[in-house]
Amino acid sequence: MQKPKHLEPGDKVAIVSMSSGILGEEQFYHKYEIAKRRLEQIFGLQVVPMENALKGTAYLDGYPYARAADLMQAFADPSIKAVFNAIGGDDTIRTLPYIDFNILRDHPKIFTGFSDTTTNHFMLYKAGVMSYYGASVMCDFAEYGGINEYSLGMIRNTLFEPKPTLEIPSAPYWYDDEDERIAWGEENQHRRKPYHPEEIGYESILGGGCVEGRLIGGCLDVFIELMGTPLWPQREEWRDKILFLETSGEDMSCEQLRWMLRNLAAQGIFDLIKGVLVGKPARRSKYEPYKQVFRRVIGDEAAQHGLPVLYNVNFGHAAPICVLPYGALCRLDADRKQLTLLEPATE
Repeated sequence: MQKPKHLEPGDKVAIVSMSSGILGEEQFYHKYEIAKRRLEQIFGLQVVPMENALKGTAYLDGYPYARAADLMQAFADPSIKAVFNAIGGDDTIRTLPYIDFNILRDHPKIFTGFSDTTTNHFMLYKAGVMSYYGASVMCDFAEYGGINEYSLGMIRNTLFEPKPTLEIPSAPYWYDDEDERIAWGEENQHRRKPYHPEEIGYESILGGGCVEGRLIGGCLDVFIELMGTPLWPQREEWRDKILFLETSGEDMSCEQLRWMLRNLAAQGIFDLIKGVLVGKPARRSKYEPYKQVFRRVIGDEAAQHGLPVLYNVNFGHAAPICVLPYGALCRLDADRKQLTLLEPATE
């Protein structure tokens, strides 16, 4: 896969809204201003919103072509070095008819986001360009009270100052999005999340040993929109990969999670991959129930008791988060409960 160049002070970066258009709504526009200021002051970047990125929910819902046009223009523009997505949503798949994969392939550059942005990552994966799961505009760059140190360090060490190898440790703290959520509103912009000391860390819930493979995955909620489309990898493309999976903040039931994992099992994916990374659930109350679902479906039903599964990893909808590069070579050491990128995330 083509690996984009790392970012440097002075680089121009684009903001796009590939799914929800709430970044452009009056009550949330301050989130754009916070992110823009931080990207300029902390990282020394030049920030430009694409033409339609701030046009609001109704417009972007009605015109998925406009969202795709922003992405195409951002990638085609040689002055733009990276593209940061605003936030997730639920319908990025509607932009698929308007994507020119040649533009993505011919102009590799950093692209970040998570959740519904999984669809965009699979677009770039199909185009053969490495992209980066994590670091959305509204959730991370505009985090109230400042970007937490764990996420800030992960962003620096992948997108700005790539390391030859990079350990991705368990974050030393966690945020309870279920019971202590800080509502998005200008009046709360200086309130910091009440992080708690992490008492569990990574958990090895199946298998053991140490495996290496290239990363692929995303938000399970979005997979149902990808399966059967040209974006969904053929069966053999999953071979020897390390699959990373997380669930959104929509409170997926254990039954729904079980169905999704059973579909992956029915496709034979768990028979082909080297290991699984499972993101920390956004809702603390789902921590143990989800863990039992993963054990049952992968271990018992798919008969893959030896497949290493590392649980409670810091990516996805539960802050703080790391940045996972699609296609990067990664080591999963289930015995030591360690996760390591074995190559620089960017050039």
